[in-house]
Amino acid sequence: MCPYEKVRNLTLALHPSETELRLMARLVAFILNANEDLVFCKGIDQDDEPDLWEKALDGDIELWIDLGQPDEKRIKKACGRSKKVIIYTYQENMATPWFAQIEGILSRFKNLSIVHLNLDEEIIELAKRGMNLQCNISDSELTLIEKDTSTTITQRVCK
Repeated sequence: MCPYEKVRNLTLALHPSETELRLMARLVAFILNANEDLVFCKGIDQDDEPDLWEKALDGDIELWIDLGQPDEKRIKKACGRSKKVIIYTYQENMATPWFAQIEGILSRFKNLSIVHLNLDEEIIELAKRGMNLQCNISDSELTLIEKDTSTTITQRVCK
């Protein structure tokens, strides 16, 4: 094994109201920010927790990651509680109008980044029980590979 490779087993549950596309978006967000302290939170029905977070030993939130199009109140709460906040959008037809509507108020949040993930439907083919994925990250592209199936996810930084 190359010294830069790391194998990590994850348990990732599909919430009853969650689509496979959203599940894979959570996985992509995890991969793009992976470190020993990053964890998946309780789920999409929790108002007090993001989709993923990284906490310091003293309980401070180092990184808050949300998916989708949160409202201004949630963004303000996340930015107030965490050192760094990343919102990953992943559905272009919903993300573009949301961002256009909220863009003006986002400049006041200095610890906020918004990144659009260009996910295609091929990523859903990778979503199955017992996934065994390999990933390659190069510049702003992430390639997920499982046997003969692969998909490339690009990122567009919006803020």
